[in-house]
Amino acid sequence: MLDFLNRHVMHPLMARKSRSRHLEYLRLLQQTQFDPPEVIRARQLVELKVTLRHAYETVPYYRAAWRTAGVHPCDLTSLADLEAFPILTKADIRAHERDLLSAAFEPTKLRLKRTSGSTGVPLNIRIDEPAVQWKTACTIRSDEWSGYRLGQRVAKVWGNPEYRQFGLKGRLRNVFFDRAVYLDTLNLTDGRIAEFAATIRRHRPGLIFGHAHSLYLLVCSLKKSGVMDIRPNGIISTAMLLHDWQRTVIEQVFGCPVTNRYGCEEVSLIASECELNQGLHVNADSIFTEVGPGGKLLVTDLTNRAMPLIRYQIGDVVVGSDRVCGCGRGLPILERIEGREADYVITPSGSLISGISLTENFALLITGAAQVQIVQESLHHLRIRMVADDQFDDSSRRAIRKLVHDTFGPSVRFDIELVDAIPQEPSGKYRFCISKVARDHLQALSA
Repeated sequence: MLDFLNRHVMHPLMARKSRSRHLEYLRLLQQTQFDPPEVIRARQLVELKVTLRHAYETVPYYRAAWRTAGVHPCDLTSLADLEAFPILTKADIRAHERDLLSAAFEPTKLRLKRTSGSTGVPLNIRIDEPAVQWKTACTIRSDEWSGYRLGQRVAKVWGNPEYRQFGLKGRLRNVFFDRAVYLDTLNLTDGRIAEFAATIRRHRPGLIFGHAHSLYLLVCSLKKSGVMDIRPNGIISTAMLLHDWQRTVIEQVFGCPVTNRYGCEEVSLIASECELNQGLHVNADSIFTEVGPGGKLLVTDLTNRAMPLIRYQIGDVVVGSDRVCGCGRGLPILERIEGREADYVITPSGSLISGISLTENFALLITGAAQVQIVQESLHHLRIRMVADDQFDDSSRRAIRKLVHDTFGPSVRFDIELVDAIPQEPSGKYRFCISKVARDHLQALSA
């Protein structure tokens, strides 16, 4: 009954109060997802033309870059024509953040997203409210492919719960509207996992959501404790690579298929598996994707007019596909994501910390950190590999010292290794965090 009331009463009321059109957009998207591929491609071409024209007329960075490259929005007559336009990198965003903002928007009225990105590079992205509403609808649509339905309780295996940033108002919204419970991946202990397991057994969430490796760690603990009666409607794995061996154990413990989802803070949802779990459908209503040489993914945001990201090289490696899914949706497909990986690290006290959550904290909280990778050499020794920019100074080193102390305790020493770049591995994976000691601990949990 509460699920029904939340979906059909609370969500519409909250949308009306905040003047959000995301539920209206959701109804439209649920219909258009079954359009034929050629119809979807034609729609993308129209949106690309609008996006490029808007960027040329209102965004200083693109106007200058495209003039230098000798291209103009009028040159775009097919989707393939986009290849002539310059690629946008993370370094470009960091160096030209202000010039990437559209003059058509008041910066103080835009939403700010701070992210470490998919390669440990901190970025500031601004997004306009209409784009937020559209992207929210796209995300809900794909989430419901998992079996979950809007309004149901959600259990999140995730670091830094967002509602905490909004004080009492955020907590009340979470209790009565979002209805989410969290297992904080920045501080995982056996006791916290057991408490979380008891909570989700009691509340029976419709969705369990989290990092692939965090979900795997959770189910290993549940399996070892004999807790095999939690049955959500859906499970969504995101942020990291989902390995087949992880999927098998997660599905065995929860008795429910895992939906693999792929996205990033810069453009939100990129692609998601449907009910058939045979490749990931690209969120073609919000982005246009290209798979370049070596499988490098380029994304063009079709909705964010405030800070358009055009041919943005995310830093991940993917395998594209020309096939059409048997589910009947005409959305393009990525066969798989090759390019994200992160280990857990273990503290001297025995707590586990998600590598992606840890690296994100370091990248966002250290001034001058252009890129960060953390290597746990031993239980009491960290090597922090960092690409530093001109803002890196003694205060940055003090911030690192405090972060290490607060996270790992006084017995852990660290070395800072300043490097020119932190490249991907030959496989295409970028490892945010490498632990040489946590693997044995995790294997013991899954035994």
